[in-house]
Amino acid sequence: MRYNPVTKKIVDELIQILGPKNVFTDVEKMEAYSHDETSVEEYGHMPEVVITPSTAEEIARVVRLANRELIPITPRGAGSGLSGGAIPVFGGILLSVERMNKVIEIDYPNMMMVLETGIVTNEVNALIKEQGLFYAGYPMSLETCYLGGNIAENAGGGKAVKYGVTGRYVMGLELVTPQGEIVELGGKLSKDVTGYDLKQLIVGSEGTLGIVTKATIKLTGLPTAKSNLLVLYKNPKDAIDCVPVIMAKGLIPTGIEFMDKLSVQTSCEYLNESLPYQQAGAMLLIEMDGTSQEQVERDTEAIGDLCMENGAIEVYVADNYTTQERIWSVRRNIAEAFKVVSPIQSLEDIVVPIAAIPDIIPELDRISEKYNIKIPCYGHAGDGNLHATLVKNPDSTLEEWHDLVPKALRELYEVTKKLGGKISGEHGIGLKRKKYMEEIINPAELELMKAIKTAWDPNYIMNPGKIFDLE
Repeated sequence: MRYNPVTKKIVDELIQILGPKNVFTDVEKMEAYSHDETSVEEYGHMPEVVITPSTAEEIARVVRLANRELIPITPRGAGSGLSGGAIPVFGGILLSVERMNKVIEIDYPNMMMVLETGIVTNEVNALIKEQGLFYAGYPMSLETCYLGGNIAENAGGGKAVKYGVTGRYVMGLELVTPQGEIVELGGKLSKDVTGYDLKQLIVGSEGTLGIVTKATIKLTGLPTAKSNLLVLYKNPKDAIDCVPVIMAKGLIPTGIEFMDKLSVQTSCEYLNESLPYQQAGAMLLIEMDGTSQEQVERDTEAIGDLCMENGAIEVYVADNYTTQERIWSVRRNIAEAFKVVSPIQSLEDIVVPIAAIPDIIPELDRISEKYNIKIPCYGHAGDGNLHATLVKNPDSTLEEWHDLVPKALRELYEVTKKLGGKISGEHGIGLKRKKYMEEIINPAELELMKAIKTAWDPNYIMNPGKIFDLE
């Protein structure tokens, strides 16, 4: 695509719309907005101007300006994404919603909240906890990410087996379209088939179809009882084989997290924590919750027995807050730990049907051996979403690494496709995975996606260069 540069005249017009404090072109200040959690060297790109609006009306005026002048806009939340989705690959205007962090309404009778999308996700639950409610659609990075980014990626997390992902809880949206109109989609309704469900089209669209400025989210009752199991297995296959067995018994855990030995060991060393990983090749972290402590304990015991009957070598029960936080902290910090120990890597996000999970592990071992790299694997085993991470061999050169990664990823994605899976379960396609879309996605399906993008955004100004390329 060919876009026009951001001239001084454009900057002056942005200042008229937003005020001088909310428009900046200083390179040092803009650097933080040039990347997300992917590799800065490989994917980073500087914007030409960064703006921080505070209302949908301001955003709409900016979008109309960008359409008139053919300037790309990249919406951005907290920048905690893992697919390059908020990187301004064509420069242009970087639009951050960081100032849009207000709670508009807490509607207890309808069990809904209306809030701006620049709010940190963790703050949502802090506001409603005392009322016995919580927002269940949050991801693992709840302490850093924004609600807007969760919606853009349809983020999941460690509780998705029982509670589902972000999209289940998004009831309504205020959206600035790619042509600068403000529209309300959905609302405080549990059922609505009044035409196409455009709200769910926006969820997971990675900021390519508009900028979400407000969201109406559904709340649910806060569980009063919780218990966790840390289950040790000799090898990853034994652990993964047990997941479909658990799910088939009708005992629905809140979450089932998988961690291989390398992941646990690396995270423990990062946290200066000690778990009994020496005797295990893999672990499952299984959480149960509910409103009855007795029922939760019975279900936890039943799952523990089931695990022992199906290959587990040990089951540890974590039934108090301190112990639960210890083991969950290890799981939550795996990605951060690998950034410190092995900074050159490719964090993947494959998802397969639950019954196909055991079949993916030997394929990871095969790819790892073929390309002489480590592929630690962890993730949300209860819904088939695994973070198989390609980690550079310290003995290889950067040139060798850059040569092998596309080959290894193609093999990983092809195997995932054969098993009925997709290349991203929650991190998104963004900039990082878009070159593989044409190889993995059915051509007719991809053309439908492109047709929607073209209809909504005829000038291709809204987060261009993400998910797929357009001529």
